Amino acid sequence: MTASLDTLAPARPPRQAEHAPRPQPAETAWADWWSGTQHVDLWGTLAWYDIVLRYRRSLLGPLWITLSMGAMLLGMGPLYAALFGVPLARFYPHLALGIIFWNFLSASINDGCQVFITAAPYLKQGAVPRSVFVWRSLARQLFFLAHHLVLYLPVAIWAGLSWSPQMLLVLPGLVVVVVNLHALSITLGLLSARFRDVPNIVASSLQLLMFLTPVFWFPEKLPERSRFILYNPLAQLLDILRLPLLGGFPAPGTVRFLLYFTVLNVAVAALLYGRLRRQVVYWV
Repeated sequence: MTASLDTLAPARPPRQAEHAPRPQPAETAWADWWSGTQHVDLWGTLAWYDIVLRYRRSLLGPLWITLSMGAMLLGMGPLYAALFGVPLARFYPHLALGIIFWNFLSASINDGCQVFITAAPYLKQGAVPRSVFVWRSLARQLFFLAHHLVLYLPVAIWAGLSWSPQMLLVLPGLVVVVVNLHALSITLGLLSARFRDVPNIVASSLQLLMFLTPVFWFPEKLPERSRFILYNPLAQLLDILRLPLLGGFPAPGTVRFLLYFTVLNVAVAALLYGRLRRQVVYWV
């Protein structure tokens, strides 16, 4: 029996293939950021294991950093109080909080430059929300900050600082600081992944800014230069953390400046995150 033409004709593709589902649009930047932010268990665990692995087989673990900072405070307190002509009981709390919070700010910014570079193995293995690694970096630095703040307790007791309700203002101040550090980590992390000179530039700039920020000194001691502090975002972030714990209030100018700076900082980070978050996997 001869085969029919229908039998010899090439088979037509199934009708379902003509109506195959189209690829879904890429996830929005907001959805990507929020998805990573919600995974507290993921970035919190990663941050904790970063600390555990760093101090593996160490007897004191991260307390070594706290002890080294305590030794620095013991040496610098009497010396700088004498150099600046400030009573030690007034200078020591100012210095202790200045060094503790400056270490948190500078370490978070330096670490923020590396958030995507160090996360290269995770980024290349699958679609992980980029914000996970930013929160991982900040959570790690917050763990260290909690250790370091223990040093302030004996200093405050020795200086005679008593509890006052305005000290609670440090909590909203910390929220503002974390929001800004998160935005800076996104911006610097993306730029550092693309341009590897950025971390070195940031580290060198922070070394200079440390001496231009009232970490060790009082602004009233340099009245002709104190106005430049108004244009230093790190000085303003330091103030909203340190002043409440010293029993004071941030100046209205500080609040206004940080309001504008936070809006600008978040806007820049959101713009870069929306445009560059997909390309970062090719840069690392």
